Amino acid sequence: MLIAHLSDPHLRASGQLYQGLVDSNALFDIALDTLAALDPQPDIVLIGGDLVDEGTAAEYATVTEKLARIAQPVYAIPGNHDAREPFRQCLASRGYLPAEGPLHFCIDGPVRVIGFDVTVPGAHHGQVDAAAAEWLDQTLAQAPDTPTLVLMHQPPVQSGITCIDGYNCRGEDLLAAVLSRHPQVERLLCGHIHRFMQTAFGGTQLICAPSTATAIAARLTPDAPPASFVEPPALLLHDARRPGPIVTHYLPVGRFPGPFPFF
Repeated sequence: MLIAHLSDPHLRASGQLYQGLVDSNALFDIALDTLAALDPQPDIVLIGGDLVDEGTAAEYATVTEKLARIAQPVYAIPGNHDAREPFRQCLASRGYLPAEGPLHFCIDGPVRVIGFDVTVPGAHHGQVDAAAAEWLDQTLAQAPDTPTLVLMHQPPVQSGITCIDGYNCRGEDLLAAVLSRHPQVERLLCGHIHRFMQTAFGGTQLICAPSTATAIAARLTPDAPPASFVEPPALLLHDARRPGPIVTHYLPVGRFPGPFPFF
């Protein structure tokens, strides 16, 4: 399988700008153009949360419009800027979300994809509680020999960017204990920090996808003020087409000079 992974588009109602400054809808269109130009095409597309910015019906109408452009099956989880019930309603016709409760899901295939909803309605941090940990543990136990990706929004680690780290996923010890029992988990895929980040967690690799909108400034001093940049957006491509470990590629979004006949 070839798996495209986008995150944090922060889509707005038609004509509205993200934070009053950035056309996140247009930036997502460019990401979708990049996606459509890939050769070979991905088998599925994952979106790691914060599909919208304020959780309004008009924003979810934009989500419906944009996702209709994607030819592949799309599997998304909510982020802290999403609203759980409007999110559920928006994506209900895609048939993979539960009818009630947290928006956990599992997609079986040559690579198994587990969506793990750690959002806390009304809050910006994530939380793994005992019930969520038990669900994940039982779901992973059903296919111990299948390579697996676990998709969640807030990372359960500190990035070093103080302004966002207060809103990470709590209950990290519970999550790490579950993952360490299931070595088939090849990636823990996150978003939320609007930057690419990679580290180790729970016996696997944790990878944060960048935002297709803006990038939170990589200011790594404890007293750094919050800031963002309109850096080149990007998406990730997880290549599991060959035997052996999954390979993850970082692909800038847009059109660039080339190709040139050298390397």
